[in-house]
Amino acid sequence: MKQIQEIINIFRPAKNLNFEKMGPTNPNARGIPVPASKKGFHLDKSIEKVCPTGGLKVSSSKEVTIDYGACLQCGHCVEASAGQLENSGFIHVYSVDREALKVRYIDGVPANYEEEVSENVKQFRKITKNTGFQYREVAASGNNATEAEINASFNAVFDSEASMVRVVASPKHSDAVVFAGPVGPNMEIPLQVAWDTTPGPKALIACGTEAVSGGLFQRGKLPKEPDLFIGGDPPRPDVIVSAFRYLMGKKKFSFREELSKFISERRSKS
Repeated sequence: MKQIQEIINIFRPAKNLNFEKMGPTNPNARGIPVPASKKGFHLDKSIEKVCPTGGLKVSSSKEVTIDYGACLQCGHCVEASAGQLENSGFIHVYSVDREALKVRYIDGVPANYEEEVSENVKQFRKITKNTGFQYREVAASGNNATEAEINASFNAVFDSEASMVRVVASPKHSDAVVFAGPVGPNMEIPLQVAWDTTPGPKALIACGTEAVSGGLFQRGKLPKEPDLFIGGDPPRPDVIVSAFRYLMGKKKFSFREELSKFISERRSKS
């Protein structure tokens, strides 16, 4: 009987993640760069050249703006900052407001910003909060890394369908279009067609840094301003599912509030 039970345990599905209690950080991930928790923040302007996407801008030795929608979470700026920047492990980088992902730090403290929610997102939430949504994914000239993470979001651990989010083969049957990649010239029309074919009300979701800002490339033409921006190159499956839950209104989340809280707690412990 013991051997039989061991065999059953091998094939037993892994325990699902609890998205209700999930925090914005992961100790095993590099995460986004943030000012070091120690006092005396001072950053040299030359560090701008280190960022491969141009997402880091130094206005003065005490003021820096980091566009986390362009951040690859590569860690290069941290390595070149002489201890002024740190890898945070903060990986839940998503918002319905693109400007919320552009954070201005003054002496290591993020400036206040209130996330704006569009009327289209509000309408989408009313429809999908209790029923979930279906989406058609468009691989728009990326390297397939984000697609791999989207595929993983449906396995027994992350179980996207348990959060009532499903992939469908045709945009005719979808409520949203999710695109990954910087949208090269040959994918502008296919993405537009997928969007036009999707019945309304609907949402456009930029999944991954390349989709949000172009990343290392020039981002192509979009059908409209996305309704959800998910940073990361690529974003992890748990981040993707959490972002979808946030878009539906099933998860209360504000990137700026969570980041400010995270940094405040780090500074208080230093």
